[in-house]
This record gives sequence, structure tokens and C-alpha cells, in this order.
Amino acid sequence: MTRPCPIVFDLDGTLIDSAPDIHACVNAVLREHDLPLLSLDRVRSFIGGGVEVLWTRIIAACAIDPVHRRVLIAAFMTRYHDATALTRLYPGALEALGLLAEAGHPLGLCTNKPMAPTRVVLEHFGLSRLLPVVVGGDSLPQRKPDPAPLRLALAQLGATGDRPRALYVGDSEFDAHCAAAVPVPFLIYSQGYRTTPIADLPHQAVFDRFDQLPGLIAEAALA
Repeated sequence: MTRPCPIVFDLDGTLIDSAPDIHACVNAVLREHDLPLLSLDRVRSFIGGGVEVLWTRIIAACAIDPVHRRVLIAAFMTRYHDATALTRLYPGALEALGLLAEAGHPLGLCTNKPMAPTRVVLEHFGLSRLLPVVVGGDSLPQRKPDPAPLRLALAQLGATGDRPRALYVGDSEFDAHCAAAVPVPFLIYSQGYRTTPIADLPHQAVFDRFDQLPGLIAEAALA
């Protein structure tokens, strides 16, 4: 592997499949308020922009009066804070992070998920020790695709400047456009939550399995 460089990861749809837990929390809130329920696929398509974007899309999909927005989000957060029962690590993700850490790559996380549930899920899966730098969806006023959160994570890993020597790994439109805005090379995980064809998103490489990632990172870092 080439000279180590900082690598930042997205979380939902990249390292973990959290859609079943998010779906369960959403439908619990909708059921509580006698509102129509949503399918897992529909909720999955709404994930990536953070809680505010998630509920903006739910409210539009269910034709809910926006006046109820704050109440619905508050009810959701009480459930979402520690929702891990249905969440799973993607196969090979933990092993890939371990290999990259052993190779000397400083690792971090940049997610639109709020910090509190992010910390809970990282502890649940034993990821905290591998990802010492974490920027959540409420760490800054801005969220991805704005580049500010990723720039903060990169700076905390020692990657600064107009074109930092670093990589970003994610799964969605939010991640691709965020990386392009920094700019840093972007590696996209094909099994996540994006709704746009990969060919239409800016990226340097695509991977379907996490055992492919260390080799792709070596190639990307050399490019």
C-alpha cells in the first residue's frame, strides 16, 4: 500500500445498513399520529441528508401539514437516539477499516446523522476505536453536500489546504457532491442508499464489496 493518507467515511449506507431501524422509528411516529405508514424502500430513498431532510421528504410523501414538523421530529429523535437493534454492519466493513488503520491511514467519519445516535452506533459496533475523528450532522450549521463538515473532519486528521491529500468514501449523492466541492477523490460504495446512477455522480472509483476497498485506496492515493 502506498504512503498513508487520511481517509474519511460516511456512515449510513456506507459502513452500516441502518435503514431498517430508521424505517421502524419513522413508522412508529406515523402510527402514533394516525398517519399513513411508509415502506422500507421508500424510507431508504429518503436517507442521506440528515434528520431534517428525512422528515421534509416524509411530510411531502404523506401530505402531512408542515405545522406538525417539530412534533414529529422530536418524537422520532426519542426513538432514533439509541436505535441499533435492526442495524447491521455491511459485510467486511470492520475488517477493511482494521486493515486501513494497520497500514497507517488516519481514519475519520463525516455523516449527516446527528452526533448522539452516531456515537451510540459506533460504540455498538466497536467502530469508535478505529474512527477517532467524528463530524456529525449537528457538529456544524452546514451539512453535506456543503463541504464544510468534510473539511472539518479532514483538518482534524491533518489534511488541509486547497486540495488536501486525502480520500472520502461514501454511498450517496450528498457524499459525491461534498467530496467534489472540497475537492478530494471520492470512492463510492455501490450497495448503499443513492438514488442516482453512479455514472451521473462524480467519483474516482466504485466498489461492491469491502474487500476491494484497500486496493482501490492504494490506487486512488497514487493517482
